[in-house]
Amino acid sequence: MRRLTGLFAMALAVPISLAAQDAKTVLEAASMVIGDVKSIQYSGTGHLYALGQAFSPTSAWPQNNITSYTRTIDYSSRASREELTQVEPTPPRRGGAAPFAGEQKQTSLVSGQYAWNQAGNNAQPAVAAAEERQLQIWLTPHGFLKAAIENNATAKKGSGGTIVSFTTGKLKVNGTIDNENMVTRTETWIANPVLGDMPVETTYSGYKDFSGMKFPTMIVQKKGGYPVFDLAVTGAQPNVSLNLPVPEAARTATPPPVNVTSEKIGDGVWLLAGGTHNSVLVEYPTYLVVIEAPGDEARSIAVIAQAKTLVPNKPIKYLINTHHHFDHSGGLRTYVAEGATIITHETNKAYYERVWKAPYTLAPDRLAQNPKKATFVTLKGKYTLADGARSLDIYPMQGDTHNAGLMMVYLPKEKVLVEADSFSWPTGTRAGPRYHGNNVNLYRNIQQLKLDVNMIAPIHGTMVSYSELQKAATS
Repeated sequence: MRRLTGLFAMALAVPISLAAQDAKTVLEAASMVIGDVKSIQYSGTGHLYALGQAFSPTSAWPQNNITSYTRTIDYSSRASREELTQVEPTPPRRGGAAPFAGEQKQTSLVSGQYAWNQAGNNAQPAVAAAEERQLQIWLTPHGFLKAAIENNATAKKGSGGTIVSFTTGKLKVNGTIDNENMVTRTETWIANPVLGDMPVETTYSGYKDFSGMKFPTMIVQKKGGYPVFDLAVTGAQPNVSLNLPVPEAARTATPPPVNVTSEKIGDGVWLLAGGTHNSVLVEYPTYLVVIEAPGDEARSIAVIAQAKTLVPNKPIKYLINTHHHFDHSGGLRTYVAEGATIITHETNKAYYERVWKAPYTLAPDRLAQNPKKATFVTLKGKYTLADGARSLDIYPMQGDTHNAGLMMVYLPKEKVLVEADSFSWPTGTRAGPRYHGNNVNLYRNIQQLKLDVNMIAPIHGTMVSYSELQKAATS
């Protein structure tokens, strides 16, 4: 029996070692063909797409045009510098992402565990981006081969060639190497508050010789099934020097704490601010209503805690979701876990039910840890939530190009309008024709509905008088 057990263990070990050996052979052959480079620089033009900002739940992420792009990667120092210039398309696109005027230049950097953005001489820490920027280095064709060798990859035959797989940290990465020894596809998954374990798929095609190195002339990356980046490569060079010292601001940066402040708007109504996005708390006789669940679970947990501090012993019965964009819906699952009903536009219900079925193993949230079925109230026209002396009215926005199901909330007693993304204060934080169009459309909706508005509580920015919207929309 001992001998049979030993033989059985050896039999199990053989396929694993063969798979590792096969992977090494495949990887070495591919490296020989495309070039075993220490660093790389490539450039071109293409498109950048705004993840989670689609016009409707079933449409692709909206795109801007990349007029110039250069990326330099040093594999040995695990560093990357990405420089791009983007412009909004003409005519203006539909969908989200902050509008801007003219050209927008971006310089994104990572070196080891540190990430930052460069604006002129100013280094702006980007702590939250470090992990993904580091991952993107190893999703490039040459980076994938190096990471696969370093992480003892395995291989198996698959569609389109040999599938090579390895694990780095808690992330699994797959890559396809075709019969010509070209890396044609990489695939991994990263955590997203709306999509859970979100797939990241990058395809490479049209390989061409650049200074003795093979590199693709077309790169397309998808997240959540839709493109987030595509590049027509016009030039590439191997072994380009990249000296990337980490600035002190990036080296000493830590994740900012979640901060929630409260500003009383009226009796039983508070603006919950303190971050890039606001929520609004409304007290009813026996329960609470929160308008908007932006960001992620950490933000929602903090807002819920603040709501319970302001109004103890009342449950949060409803969460009003102004639209499905990820920066405004990333905390919804936390309210479902809390037991709240989600009030949203009818176009969003099926989408939320579908994407929330995805696995949430990379960053399990409260709903993943204790699953429960979400309950919804959906609307396509005016909806009034009234109880006792308290009421609020929810209106779908008409003629909006930002989001097909965008809604605003009116508090008639306080004469306060809660709106997202159409008007933010102070002005100047967003610019361009598209944003002015949002101002005009919000003003038009208020006028057509004959709402008596004194103040606006924006989801971005601070409380502002209605007269400021009038000036912005009519100038």
